[in-house]
Amino acid sequence: MLFGYARISTDSQKLDLQIDALLKSGVKQKNIYTDISSGSKSKRKGLDLLLSKLREEDTVVVWKMDRIARSLSHLIKLVEHFEKEKIHFRSIQEQFIDTTSAHGKFVFSLFGAVAQLERDILIERTKAGLESSRRRGILPGRKKGLSQEAKQKAILAEKYYKENKLRVDEIMKLIDVKSKRTLYKYLAFQGRRNCIVCKKLFWDKSQELYQAYCSKHKGN
Repeated sequence: MLFGYARISTDSQKLDLQIDALLKSGVKQKNIYTDISSGSKSKRKGLDLLLSKLREEDTVVVWKMDRIARSLSHLIKLVEHFEKEKIHFRSIQEQFIDTTSAHGKFVFSLFGAVAQLERDILIERTKAGLESSRRRGILPGRKKGLSQEAKQKAILAEKYYKENKLRVDEIMKLIDVKSKRTLYKYLAFQGRRNCIVCKKLFWDKSQELYQAYCSKHKGN
């Protein structure tokens, strides 16, 4: 079955062009999912709903790749997910992106190699920076509960986590920690909280870890 996805960044823009192209490509109106959201935002209700509907041998069609993906790494993750679930992906404007064809699969293998190279370089640079800081003794000042080195790792963990471009295991590798427990300890130190009422994720160092309330429930 064909499914379509369209996205615009603001209410002042129109979805008509994308939807018309999806319809001409054979996607039924009822199978088109949309979002009004900037490309940088990780949460998209329409995309999340689409992903929940997909089944083996379905095909996702978009007008352009940048409509569905926030970045190259996000695109690769989506396609890796599609391949795992045996779901196809096709771009109308970028005709070389069509995982139903051998050529399209080859193109995506190149994208994946580039994305992995970018991650590996980032990991090497981060580790080199941490090692240089250790040798030169210029790590940030110590705060209660974390060493100087751990505090620097916590700052890096928060940065990569908020960017939402890397998997948790990739962040762990980047900052050189061995367990998810340690990573989430660092994130909590930087203010990562879950509302005890609705479980919503937010950031607020001023609230206790297990007594935190989001803005909606803070006054209740």
